Amino acid sequence: MGKDDFVGTWKLVSYEVRRSDGQVAYPFGRDAIGVITYDMKGNMSVQVMRSDRPAFAVNDFQKGTSEEVRTAFEGFSAYFGTYDVNEEEGTVTHHLKGCWFPNWIGSDLIRFFEFSGNRLTLRTSSIQVGGVVGTSQLIWERMST
Repeated sequence: MGKDDFVGTWKLVSYEVRRSDGQVAYPFGRDAIGVITYDMKGNMSVQVMRSDRPAFAVNDFQKGTSEEVRTAFEGFSAYFGTYDVNEEEGTVTHHLKGCWFPNWIGSDLIRFFEFSGNRLTLRTSSIQVGGVVGTSQLIWERMST
């Protein structure tokens, strides 16, 4: 599987984290929604969020309360950049140019990939989220090429 196999738009089917203690967690709930896009020129972007994020009391994104802003931030993940595929290692590397989490800007996120029919599974190495170490698995279904 090469770079051409990634090209298109994919919708999120599931997102789970297998924690080091054996538990399975759903960081954005069992009904998380999202989209990942790869283009032929090597650009990519991804957005994942809770489907039940509450609206702000005021219809102004710069006027949310501290709690509203925190809930919105913690219920959303997005980044964009470029990507490379290493077929031998079965990895795709996302080179981040922009990210909702500023600490990741300029970094490379390596994902292990697997294709099955019209689905793409991406897995992380062990990462720490919320003080717990785990491995994330996101399953995507092709929407378009």
